[in-house]
Amino acid sequence: MKTLRDLYKIGKGPSSSHTMGPEKAMRKFMAAFPEADGFRATLYGSLSLTGKGHMTDRVLISTAAPRPVEVIFSRDAAGYEHPNTLDLVAYAAGEIVGTWRVYSVGGGNIRVKGREAEELPEVYPQNSYAEIAEYCRNSGLRLWQYVERMEGSEIWDYLSQIWSAMKRSIDEGLRASGELAGGLGTQRKAGYLFRQRHLDESAETRENRIVCAYAFAASEQNAGGGEVVTAPTCGSCGVVPSVLLYEQNKKGFSDEEILRALAAGGVIGNLIKTNASISGAECGCQAEIGSACSMASAALAELFGMELDQIEYAAEIAIEHHLGLTCDPIAGLVQIPCIERNAVAAMRAINALSLANFLTSTRKISFDLIVDTMYETGRDISRIYRETAEGGLAKKNVKQ
Repeated sequence: MKTLRDLYKIGKGPSSSHTMGPEKAMRKFMAAFPEADGFRATLYGSLSLTGKGHMTDRVLISTAAPRPVEVIFSRDAAGYEHPNTLDLVAYAAGEIVGTWRVYSVGGGNIRVKGREAEELPEVYPQNSYAEIAEYCRNSGLRLWQYVERMEGSEIWDYLSQIWSAMKRSIDEGLRASGELAGGLGTQRKAGYLFRQRHLDESAETRENRIVCAYAFAASEQNAGGGEVVTAPTCGSCGVVPSVLLYEQNKKGFSDEEILRALAAGGVIGNLIKTNASISGAECGCQAEIGSACSMASAALAELFGMELDQIEYAAEIAIEHHLGLTCDPIAGLVQIPCIERNAVAAMRAINALSLANFLTSTRKISFDLIVDTMYETGRDISRIYRETAEGGLAKKNVKQ
């Protein structure tokens, strides 16, 4: 598996696959053809169907500026291998000087057809949770210690930057107000949620309110094109930071302990990314929100000092109960239902932790099995429910 640096990335929303990926592709394409004086980008599949709402055209145009980019939203339903496909063409003096077919595969990562992938090195020889758990038991390691052994101690500096960016996205989201762009009239609610304290509020209600406020804050920052951390994607960026910040503020966990939790959650995200998918266009929202919930549950389990079997069970529960979740953003915007889903998944991560604590000895399903099932389920979901805005909630009328 790749380094956690390939999973946790700091970037601007609203979509790792629709903005970060195409931006990366355009920058590399421009570097490959520096003589070009103009470009054409043809978007296919999910990139075409939800690209307007996800600001794909804007990011391509701004990245190439001042050179012009013609962006074409193709409705051709055949002839491309991945649901997030774009063709890039470079022109110089009216003549074509270069072409690339690019796949935006999720989490801000891209592949260029016919070219060797420029990827970060493989640093984890184990590729399943079963293998990792066996290695850790034989070596007497906790999950975070396994990450340190494979990545080197410098990973903590990187994860410190990631944690700072996560907290910053929540802080900025809590302080922001107003309407999110896009035409749906979606109001930012994070600050409102955070301040709505009632005199008779129970501890459980307060936990739900604060965790949801944090998740809304990061997700609203993403929807507004602000800076967030892919965990594992932009669209699911609010789940992991919201539960970790809540527990840190509640119980006084140190930043060092939070970084260890991020490492454990990162292992889970890496396994899903390696053995299944974190792309909503490929496997539906279960691949984004479900994966984020699984990462958050594992991170919490590590934070509370739970054992390897308990960490696995928490991560498994989180994915199992997101199986089949569709990706149906209204108007292609990462707003409805995406923002609320981050909050719901954050609360579900806490619930998964509790169940794992109580019932680990009774579990029947392994994490590796549920990841494989999620991938199969995602590939079986109808295309119209995989980030195309053609089915489900996305095609219903909503109040403006």
